[in-house]
Formats: sequence, C-alpha cells, structure tokens
Amino acid sequence: MAADLYGEMQLESAPPARRHWQAYFPGILVTAIAALAAGWLADHYAVPIVLMGLLIGLALSFLSQDRRTHAGLDLMSQTALRIGIVFIGARITAQQLADLGPLPFALLALIMIAVILITVTSAKLFGQSRDAGLLAGGATAICGASAALALYSLIGDRRVDQARFTLTLVGITVASALAMTLYPVLAAEFGLSDAQAGFLIGASIHDVAQAIGGGFSYSPAAGEVATIVKLTRVTLLAPMLMLVALWLGRSGESEGTARIPLRLPWFILGFLAVAAINSLVAVPKPIDDAAATAASTLLLLAIVATAMKARLHLLVDQGWRSFAPIIVATLTSFLLSLAAALCL
Repeated sequence: MAADLYGEMQLESAPPARRHWQAYFPGILVTAIAALAAGWLADHYAVPIVLMGLLIGLALSFLSQDRRTHAGLDLMSQTALRIGIVFIGARITAQQLADLGPLPFALLALIMIAVILITVTSAKLFGQSRDAGLLAGGATAICGASAALALYSLIGDRRVDQARFTLTLVGITVASALAMTLYPVLAAEFGLSDAQAGFLIGASIHDVAQAIGGGFSYSPAAGEVATIVKLTRVTLLAPMLMLVALWLGRSGESEGTARIPLRLPWFILGFLAVAAINSLVAVPKPIDDAAATAASTLLLLAIVATAMKARLHLLVDQGWRSFAPIIVATLTSFLLSLAAALCL
C-alpha cells in the first residue's frame, strides 16, 4: 500500500486482479467523508482545504488496517490522482513553461544527483550500508515510493532485506506527509514568490500527491509550478534508473532482474496533451471551470486516501539510526531546493 502511482505501473508483472465494484465502496466512502469534513473545516475556519485533508487522513490512518478499505483507498490514492493530474493540465500553458525557462530544470537534475550522492556517502556515518543509502537517496531524489520499488528491483534483496525496504517506504511516506505540512509554511516565512515556492515544494517533496497538494496549499500559481517540477522528476525516473543500473552493473553489485521500461505513464501524456490544447485553443470558461473543480476534488480525495494509508505505527519501535539515510536525504533535498529556488 505504500507504493505510489508511477512505480506500480512500471514494475507490475501482471495486471491487478479485477474486483467487484462493491469491494471499492468502503474505502471510497471513508475517503469521501473525510474529504467533506476537510471541506467543512476549510470553509468555516479559513484554512487550506488540502492541509485539512492531509491532517484528517493521517488521523484516520488506522482505518487502512481494515482490509475492506484497501481497494477503495488504492483507487482514490492512485487512479483519482492520475486523472486529477490530467485535469491540472487545463491550468497549464506553454507560456508558463517558457516563463520558467531552462534554469529550473537544469537545477532540478543537479539536485537529484547531489541528493543521491550525499546520501550514499553519508550512510556509513550512521552505521548503514551504502545500498541502504542508495535506496533512501534515490527514493527521495526521484519520486518517493515508486523510485524505491524500482531501485529495490535493481539492488536485490540480498543487499537490502525486506525489513529495510519496508522501513524505507514507511520513512519516505511519513517524511513526505510532514513536508507537505511544513514546507509551504517555511516558504511563506522565507517570503518566496509563487514560482520560488512552487519550485521548492515540487523539487523537494517525495510523493506526487503531497508535492502537488503542498503547492496548491501555498497558492494556485505555486501549485501549477510544483506540478510541472514534480512531474519532471517523475519523467526522470527511467533515465536515473538506467544510470544506477549501469553503476551497479559496473561494480558487479546488481542482483535485481526486473526490466524498467523507458516509457512515460499515461497520466503524464494526458497532462501534456491537455496543457497543449489549453495553449493552442481558447477553452470556454465553463469547461475550464469544470476542469479546475474536477482537478481540485480529485486531488483532495487522493491526498486524503494517501494520508490514510500512511503506516505511522510502524515507526514506534525503530531506532533513529534506521531512518538516518532518509533524514539526510530529506534535509539535503530541502536545502538544495531552497538554495535553487532563491536563485530563480
């Protein structure tokens, strides 16, 4: 349940088993109720609805221990998010990409490489293996749990056991949830512009839902920039994995056998197609408003469901050194992204 939207699509060896629609109902129902509660609180207390959705979802994370909610929570956290990303494309134009320029994307690639190298190098300082550092650094730098899944398929379970892998998934999920809550506040304290805040959030938060949600909790403009930056990180998953595979293969350390296909997932292609249409055609305002409402609704549902799936209880019995690579990677990603945002 910790995996996010790109890794599962890229790495699954067989399509998931078909379920009857009734299997989705419990998870969808609790997600919808939590989202409505978030909407009520946001409306009455003037707080960001996405932030309320995250906090309520975390508070209800115990519900994910009931297997009856799994199918619905998976549907809301993955499929709803993917469709929502496509609708966000209606808020993006080619002019926005041109306004950003090439510098943010060059800085983004440098940040990703630096996060991986620093995490791998520092792992031994905390009594952790280099492979554990690679797993944590790669998952943080690229796109969260999906990158962890892909990297684990390359590293192999003889060098990083299942317990360490599970711990990494839990750690990056919790770190991403906390970052979504904290980073927009820090961006406001630093007085960042919408573009700077969007870059900081999109470049440093691990998982897609939290990165986009954090951006929109700062401002709509920051959310659009965060979406572009975050989806750029997602598209870099395959090339980054190729470099890691070559590195591991050259050093004779690769034990995984999974093949990582070099293709873009459908939701990014859909996002680009909708953004292209929005750039070339004058979309009627009712359609534009409907797309914005659909994107906001689906994003809220996805964030609530993702927060519900966070296994916070697994952190209680673990020593802090077990999470040191994740902490190092998260702090490095934030500091480098902040420095880059200030340069924009």
